Amino acid sequence: MVKSSASTEKPHIKPHQKPINLALQGGGAHGAYAWGVLDALLEDGRLYVESICGCSAGAMNAVIFASGLHEDGAEAARKKLHEFWRRVAEAGGGLNPLGGPLQDQPWDAFLKTINPDYTAPAQIFFDAFTRSFAPKQWNPFGVNPLQKILDEMVDFKELRKCDKTQIFISATNVQTGKAKVFYTEDLNIECVLASACLPFLFDTVEVNGKPYWDGGFMGNPALYPAFERTKTSDMLIVHINPIERKEVPDTATEIVNRVNEISFNSSLLHELRAIAFVQKLLDQGMMKEEFRKKYKYMLMHAIRAENDLSEFSAASKFNADWDFLCTLRDRGRDAMHKWLKKNYEVVGTHATVDIRKEYLEN
Repeated sequence: MVKSSASTEKPHIKPHQKPINLALQGGGAHGAYAWGVLDALLEDGRLYVESICGCSAGAMNAVIFASGLHEDGAEAARKKLHEFWRRVAEAGGGLNPLGGPLQDQPWDAFLKTINPDYTAPAQIFFDAFTRSFAPKQWNPFGVNPLQKILDEMVDFKELRKCDKTQIFISATNVQTGKAKVFYTEDLNIECVLASACLPFLFDTVEVNGKPYWDGGFMGNPALYPAFERTKTSDMLIVHINPIERKEVPDTATEIVNRVNEISFNSSLLHELRAIAFVQKLLDQGMMKEEFRKKYKYMLMHAIRAENDLSEFSAASKFNADWDFLCTLRDRGRDAMHKWLKKNYEVVGTHATVDIRKEYLEN
């Protein structure tokens, strides 16, 4: 088993810190949960983030985190994350360009308890609208509030020089259907917007003349860059999209929502299967020594938000209400503190997730 690299090999790591890679999923407003995870991690101070693999909202969090860290350390990163999400709320829907009607109403949860088949009007309207009109029809000028926020908050020229953490942003090439990873040294605002481009909400984003959509279609997020470009063996995945659901969906809306969850998790599960296969070869000594040197034994960890987010509908991913975002942040903070209390001591020595048992076996 290969342990994480010694802290002395990383110039910005402090003596008491352990290095780790992070993987942040997309999920619209639910990305505020990952904000909470990052905030607690920075507050605790015992982990050094060597890299972040991010997609969609996870890409936003990654870029803001790294920008603050590069500018003035952990506290600057915490303040910058807070400011970013606050500005999303003030914009009234960078994650919800169709406006307030899409947000869940207080009575929706109550009506759901009375009638399990109840579907919020917001969800019905959203599904019908986005299946009837393309972004160019209802947003001909391509207005994206997130673009303004990122442009004002992130100096991408400086970010490309960041050496305190690496960033790997996933997007999907519209023409080839393949995953595209943008690395720290290549990042610009278009890369981040491409990673968060849901095609039924935003116009296709071009980067270097190539069209891209949301990275979640082919990598939510892609993990392999961290394996190839970092020395750290530990990887903590912050799940936003539920891997499992206890209930079987039986309404049209629930079925569509679950199909989307499965689709947006499929690429990640395929990558985890490949990791499990390599681990099996290493464990059983089935790989030649000349090839063993090319592979790390990845120590996988996870924070899964199924329980924390299960009460919220898919429509809530477009809810930019500040109180709602803070609720998600606080749940993410609590989850990270619990994870650190339970698992910090074993970071760098062994995994806390059995990939095959928790992700691959039925």
